[in-house]
Amino acid sequence: MKTIASCVEEIILTQPFIEEGLSKNIINYSALAEHLQPVIEKRLHKSVKTGAIMMALRRYNPPIHASNSMKMQRILKNLGDITVRSNLIDFTYQNSTTLIRSHAKILDLISTDRSIFYAFTRGILESNIIISSSEKEKVIASFTNETQLDLQENLSAISINLPHDNSTVPGLYYQLFKRLAWEGIALHEVVSTTNEFTILVKDYLVDRAFSVIKGLKSEVTS
Repeated sequence: MKTIASCVEEIILTQPFIEEGLSKNIINYSALAEHLQPVIEKRLHKSVKTGAIMMALRRYNPPIHASNSMKMQRILKNLGDITVRSNLIDFTYQNSTTLIRSHAKILDLISTDRSIFYAFTRGILESNIIISSSEKEKVIASFTNETQLDLQENLSAISINLPHDNSTVPGLYYQLFKRLAWEGIALHEVVSTTNEFTILVKDYLVDRAFSVIKGLKSEVTS
């Protein structure tokens, strides 16, 4: 049987920003109770007093969150170098039987220049190529027979070296995404390998995004 407490728990667990605000004591319980009242009444099919909701909020005992675990603290503390690359461009092409051959062409053209930023991601229906803007014409020439779905310019990439055991810690990416979302930073693209994580943002957002990511490490080490 559903109770006010169980409804409050369900809502909080599906809205991590509320849980974060409660853990930091920056949410007004009375205002939140009033906000949740119609939702809880609908779920319980009866009238509920805001005081009862406030009581459930105060008694809510969140599970040990990933951000508070010793493993998470160690991972954040040991984040490696943060590298920023600007003047990037992102092509989106429809997948085809010839796309890999087109991809091979651009790789052959840029293979001798190790300073060029290049990332290729293949999805089910489309593929993305992120590359330095200086190579734009080479990509266009190599993919001339492919169907281009999108083109985004004025992008910057922020790459983070992760500790080797990062994949064993749940919630690591959540911590990064959560902080960026709190700051209103929209991610254009996300690319990752086993021990490296890269986000792509518009040029005008790169300074703010860098500060957020750097701040994650600073909070733990301070």
